[in-house]
Amino acid sequence: MSSQYFRFLTRSTEPSRSALLERLLARADAFRPVGDWRADAFRLLAPQTASVPAIASAALCADCGAVDAAWVCLATPVHYVAEMTSVRMSQDGILSMTPAAAEALAMHFNQVWNGSGIRLIAGGSARLYCIFEQTLHVTTRDPQDVLNRHIEEYLPAGADAPRLRRLMSEIEMWLFEHEANSGRARSNLPRMSGLWLWGGGTPLASLPNIQGWAAGDDVFFSAFKGEKSHSGVIAASHMPGSDGWHDVESRWLGPAVAQLRAGILTRVELSADDRCFTVNAQSIRRFWRRSKPWWEFFE
Repeated sequence: MSSQYFRFLTRSTEPSRSALLERLLARADAFRPVGDWRADAFRLLAPQTASVPAIASAALCADCGAVDAAWVCLATPVHYVAEMTSVRMSQDGILSMTPAAAEALAMHFNQVWNGSGIRLIAGGSARLYCIFEQTLHVTTRDPQDVLNRHIEEYLPAGADAPRLRRLMSEIEMWLFEHEANSGRARSNLPRMSGLWLWGGGTPLASLPNIQGWAAGDDVFFSAFKGEKSHSGVIAASHMPGSDGWHDVESRWLGPAVAQLRAGILTRVELSADDRCFTVNAQSIRRFWRRSKPWWEFFE
């Protein structure tokens, strides 16, 4: 069966309407709960794969090739807002760096943490990877889930969580007066409060084969360069109704609906937060169902 899986963001203080998306959501079957959307989407591309690679493992393999280490996680630059009794990741708290800035930060990190069994690698994509000589048993959260929320309940959990939490705290202190933040201030960029450590797993020797394609800028699906076919995953970093979303509709969602009507696709899946709605050739004909603001489907 050929299908396309669309993932999009929902968190905005002032969301805008999206007529096409709202028609599809209104006609879709009842949503199914989704705990791990990447694993949910990956099944379309690799139905025979026994397990889904860790996010950082796939990204590192695509970015740097095979790396000799026991464990790797992503180290995403973030901006926090200190409040009276807690710390919140800001609405735009996931930061980007230039390749040169990422390389310089990794070099200084490795000088400071020399001999600790931990090092930082800057990939060609300017992503940062934290490399460990010992395997960690932790559960971490995607920083996208933490935007505009207090960070405490999203910090690492599990047997080795204290070690990872301690490292995150040490990195915050290290960055407090770091030259990287002086440079960001001169460029009018948000301060780098810390590195959010997440998505960890055992490094891969090679990526698993997939049957399909992926588009968008998600850190996990960007690792896979499958061949163009009907089945695919589109991970949009834009809010429905935004300027960037118009490109998603014209390039991907609109053509997917046309292929669904023509019988080329068997279904289109619409995923956000912890819900996934499915539209198939039968349900798309439910023209009598009234649309409503798309965000109300996820409340």
